[in-house]
Amino acid sequence: MSSEQRIRANKWCKFERIFSNHKSETRYIREIIYGKRRAITYWEITTDQETLPENTTSFVMTNIAGKIKKTLGNLYGLRTWVEYGFRQCKQELGWTDYRFTNFKDIEKWWEVIFCVYTMISLNSQVFLSLIYNSTTENKAVTNSADFSIHQQWNHEGGWKNTLNNIRLIIQPTLLLWIIYPWLDIFPSANLLLGFNHLIAAINQCQPFYSSG
Repeated sequence: MSSEQRIRANKWCKFERIFSNHKSETRYIREIIYGKRRAITYWEITTDQETLPENTTSFVMTNIAGKIKKTLGNLYGLRTWVEYGFRQCKQELGWTDYRFTNFKDIEKWWEVIFCVYTMISLNSQVFLSLIYNSTTENKAVTNSADFSIHQQWNHEGGWKNTLNNIRLIIQPTLLLWIIYPWLDIFPSANLLLGFNHLIAAINQCQPFYSSG
């Protein structure tokens, strides 16, 4: 920001912060403008516009467009739950299983974890319903076999339930490569043929992958 530009703080706007227990409290929000207003905007949210208590005053940067004074406060309030949920997902995917110290190694491992997290999320019931409802042509995807009759298949719609089911789908391929070295010692054409049929059937599964 150039020295000719100045920082402006708009008037406070009152809004109702609604919590997960459906209770509400009054909060205040105002936009802070650094020079000229841009696509990214800056906001100050507090419980007391006079004293601005440190523990209950936040500064928020967002690229959400439109009239967001009444909604940004509640949207930002979801951040804690999003962070908590994502932390649990990272643990499930093994984020802390390896203690890398080199930045490139950390970056690669993070990319793997985040890719798997995205894949599982896109195939969870909540995301699939949004994806199919937003398409003009909803073509039903059918598989040659009903995987849900698997004894360990989880029929709930949560993220961890989807992770469990995806793990079951890739299980035969992983098991084949685990036992493959033993087949050099104890050849078994019937076992290989059985695995081939099983994996071919499982490959008929068509999970959702983002094209973006």
